[in-house]
Amino acid sequence: MTTLRVKICGITQADQGAAIAQMGASALGFICVPDSPRYIPPKQIRAIAEPLPPAVARVGVFVNADLDTIKDVASIAGLTAIQLHGDESKDFCQRLRDRLPTMKLIKAMQLHDVDAQTMTQPYLDVVDTLLLDAYHPTLRGGTGHALNWDALRHFHPPIPWFLAGGINPNNVLEALGTLSPNGIDLSSGVERAPGDKAIDQVALLFSRLTLHGYQCRRGK
Repeated sequence: MTTLRVKICGITQADQGAAIAQMGASALGFICVPDSPRYIPPKQIRAIAEPLPPAVARVGVFVNADLDTIKDVASIAGLTAIQLHGDESKDFCQRLRDRLPTMKLIKAMQLHDVDAQTMTQPYLDVVDTLLLDAYHPTLRGGTGHALNWDALRHFHPPIPWFLAGGINPNNVLEALGTLSPNGIDLSSGVERAPGDKAIDQVALLFSRLTLHGYQCRRGK
């Protein structure tokens, strides 16, 4: 069996979050960007997150938020990890790590005109995990657009990394047959509408992964 982390992002409903965690998700992602269609406030995140199994990571997704905002939201929402999906610098990541030393830190990057190795290199010693997403000129994730997987064949960073961007139950095995990420991140690929997860599609995802020898991993 090959271990794989599976993060389902853009959770907005408690019953869907509980069902997805029960299926074996490694992490649930909550959008902490007020102008996103998948945004929910911190207290609602906590209400969804508190009943989850302890090994399921609660990831808050932020875009160019300030340190105080991230700290306050993380505390109110009960987050265990923070995903930075904006233009945050290495210095900002270091200051956030200093401010919240027990919080896992994920740096997401939208690849566009720069190779993954060059773009991620500055962050390798200040974050725990990288996440590669498809570029979009106005949207930060959840676009349904896929990366050029062939261009990432030689991407093997020294820290864990997640593949995002247009992954769904129908192409996930092709993606994993091309690349060897430590985890995958899905949002629009398992939705009926932004923030409304199609539970049957999530179940299909886990079924196909299990059938082809992938074991979902939780915890450290």
